[in-house]
Amino acid sequence: MTIPTRQARFPLCSLFVLYPILVGCKPTTPPPTPLNQLNAQQVRGHAVFQASCSQCHDDRDSDALHGPPMLGVFKQQYLPSGAPANDDRVRVVIIQGHGMMPAINLDSQDTQDLIAYLHTL
Repeated sequence: MTIPTRQARFPLCSLFVLYPILVGCKPTTPPPTPLNQLNAQQVRGHAVFQASCSQCHDDRDSDALHGPPMLGVFKQQYLPSGAPANDDRVRVVIIQGHGMMPAINLDSQDTQDLIAYLHTL
């Protein structure tokens, strides 16, 4: 049995060090704010989400339902549509719809509450 030389061991060792880079490290987003830590506006937004959005969007999990999950939606630079992830763009998508998502008929306060809740995800 031959013992590998230092030169032969280097590529093997570097493979173990570089493996996560080679296969790709999926960035993780921070977990959503626990429901018991939401403020009053965010609690109202959670209720709006449950009534108007949860049929198609998952809020506290990364699983896709009929639409993309909302987990970390404001922690990304862009929305799944490619639009900037900011309050104004999300408000337009909620009010006007986008692609397969229909427009949601919410009053101004409910829309603000929903956006406040989405920021906690």
